[in-house]
Amino acid sequence: MPDIKISPSILSADFSNLGREIENLERAKADLIHIDVMDGHFVPNITIGPEVINKLRKYTSLPFDVHLMISPVHDFIKNFADAGADIITIHPEATNDLVSSIKKIKSYNKKVGVSLNPETSVDKALPILSMIDLVLIMSVNPGFGGQKFMEETLEKVKVLRKEIDTKKFKTQIEIDGGINFENAKIAKKAGVNILVSGTTIFKENGGNLKKNIQLLRTG
Repeated sequence: MPDIKISPSILSADFSNLGREIENLERAKADLIHIDVMDGHFVPNITIGPEVINKLRKYTSLPFDVHLMISPVHDFIKNFADAGADIITIHPEATNDLVSSIKKIKSYNKKVGVSLNPETSVDKALPILSMIDLVLIMSVNPGFGGQKFMEETLEKVKVLRKEIDTKKFKTQIEIDGGINFENAKIAKKAGVNILVSGTTIFKENGGNLKKNIQLLRTG
């Protein structure tokens, strides 16, 4: 089993104190900070933009794992690269030319992720695995936190893990949506090595961030 990294989603954090929340996550031994960017068009919610990310950058040295749920995404890549994103993840449906958008992200020396919604075929990711740093499997329909985990999405994880291992790619597999202590175990067994979690990290065990991150990592 690959090393497990935890990327807490600040979608579940206190938005009036995001800087402090991010500092607390670093102290709690998070590996990355997951930032969901939504435009109210590609998904039915609106969150934050590059200006907020830029202001948050000073609060941590942890990598910013930025998931762009915006369309059309191509013209906004530079804004988020300049704002301090370390990983920029996009959806195939949000760009007219996925390979071109991948190359654009790389041109700013950023890591590239491609996200697959529950209804998106794993075949969208297979031809580009060698070009990207991670595949983000959405285990809920994107837009809002606190949704129920869709176990059937793990079939994509298994296909990806087999392909990555067979071809000796370094591509990581990340999962996001309804992740808790129980389904984290089966996600890891399927081949995931980055767990995104919001509600579980911020709300379980009285909001004990360090304990919850550790339980997700090793449970």
